Amino acid sequence: MQAKGFVRTIEIDRPSLSDNTADAGRLEQSLKKELCADKISIPLHILKKLPSNLRSWNFKAKAVLFKTQSSWIVLELLDTLLDISVLGAAIDIGSTRIVISLIDLETGQEIGEQGFDNPQAVIGPDILTRIHYSNHDEGLAELNRLVIDAVNWNMSKLCKEHGVQTKDIYLVTAAGNTAMTHLFLGIESFEIIKEPYIPCVNIPDTLAADSLNLDINQNGVAFLFPNIGSYFGGDLIAGILFSNLDQKEDICLMVDVGTNAEIVVGSRDFLIACAGAAGPALEGGVSKMGMTAKPGVIDKVWIDPETNDLKIHTIDGKKPIGICGSGMIDLAAGLFLSKRIDIRGKFSKAICKEQLFEQDGIMSFTLVDENQSATGEPICLSQVDLNSLTSSKAAMFTILEVIVCNTAGLTFKDLHKFYVAGTFGSFINPGSAISIGMLPDIPLDTFEVLGNSSLGGAKVLLTNPDAFERVVEIRKSITYIELNVNQEFMNMFSGAKFYPHTDISRFPSLQNKIEADKRLLNIG
Repeated sequence: MQAKGFVRTIEIDRPSLSDNTADAGRLEQSLKKELCADKISIPLHILKKLPSNLRSWNFKAKAVLFKTQSSWIVLELLDTLLDISVLGAAIDIGSTRIVISLIDLETGQEIGEQGFDNPQAVIGPDILTRIHYSNHDEGLAELNRLVIDAVNWNMSKLCKEHGVQTKDIYLVTAAGNTAMTHLFLGIESFEIIKEPYIPCVNIPDTLAADSLNLDINQNGVAFLFPNIGSYFGGDLIAGILFSNLDQKEDICLMVDVGTNAEIVVGSRDFLIACAGAAGPALEGGVSKMGMTAKPGVIDKVWIDPETNDLKIHTIDGKKPIGICGSGMIDLAAGLFLSKRIDIRGKFSKAICKEQLFEQDGIMSFTLVDENQSATGEPICLSQVDLNSLTSSKAAMFTILEVIVCNTAGLTFKDLHKFYVAGTFGSFINPGSAISIGMLPDIPLDTFEVLGNSSLGGAKVLLTNPDAFERVVEIRKSITYIELNVNQEFMNMFSGAKFYPHTDISRFPSLQNKIEADKRLLNIG
């Protein structure tokens, strides 16, 4: 069965004395009919051998296609009798981790996936450091080379593992935040972090892969998902595409927590978006304890119902080496629900007992002692770390409240689905996030984990040509709200820094516990 993707098998009308249309015109007519398109671009490398190819192929051909903002473009014309692979690569350009998915463009099936740490981390773990580095000497070229070389090496590795070649890859679709998109393209990005925070480009057109030094077919192209602004990137537009948020009848919300919390609420009728700082304490940048998810990292924490002890789970069941963002949220929830911390986010000496110790005037809680840790060092949560997490959870809830309630004029109960995206979202326990006041107190079945929605959207674009127009329309339809840190926001933020919130009516499932703790502490 012929796939209706970017690879089409077509028949071209034969010339005759009564029809002297040029071969390029015949090809163009056939493709316009096949694609229901107004404009077809046929590059020179196709034209050079078009007459002999059409005749030797009996006027049948397999066309490999993609789109630009103005037309369809023919990337390659192949003999229908040849048994060769026609592939695409979808890429999530994460600031911490990059993931590549290899797709068969004829069948739409995923061949394999490869993830690896972003090598730009050797320059700096965070985007801000990298952008500052890019503004000096050959910094931009080095950052660009690091990411492109790593993508090429891992694409080659992925192809070898599955018996194909990089020259079989004709299309690359990639999505990342605004800064990562600029660095991937080798574009100056310093103005992104300076007032008034202006990107160089928001809508890159389809680009020749060789102009980016991507090691794929010499005629291949790359498409980078467009940005909305400095803090709302193509990864979020890819996420909207993947979740079908732009086509929902009911109002839904999508949140992606990383360095920033990026949020979109809406349906097929409207889309409102904003972004704000809410993630650093969850990604290892602020907390000495937090780290990227990998084997041995604690990803789940819960309370033993019989002993009230805190239990842990590590990735791949390895001895613990640290804790990731989702584990920290579980830990905070466990500490709060077991009364080890109070509603102010302060440790209770009476409940924590010997697990609590003081060092350099700072209280710390021992989750894993040195005997159980793979590093030989205890895994602890200091009051400073907890304060950072408290600020992050308060910022997250406040941003949600601003966009859903203040801007869109909705309540959290109006949400049909609450999508949690990104690597962080793959592990988060919504119940724990509700318990600490990070997410709203709505039914758990409202929450749906999307996983890597950035990669998912890039894959959708490779398998569905109609998605190209959807990407364009999604970007046009989004109303982006600049989240200014004004007095109203700060007042809301201050209220959200309690566990789970100073306004207990917002968290009815926890209300009885909070009222009891307030009476105990003489608060409110």
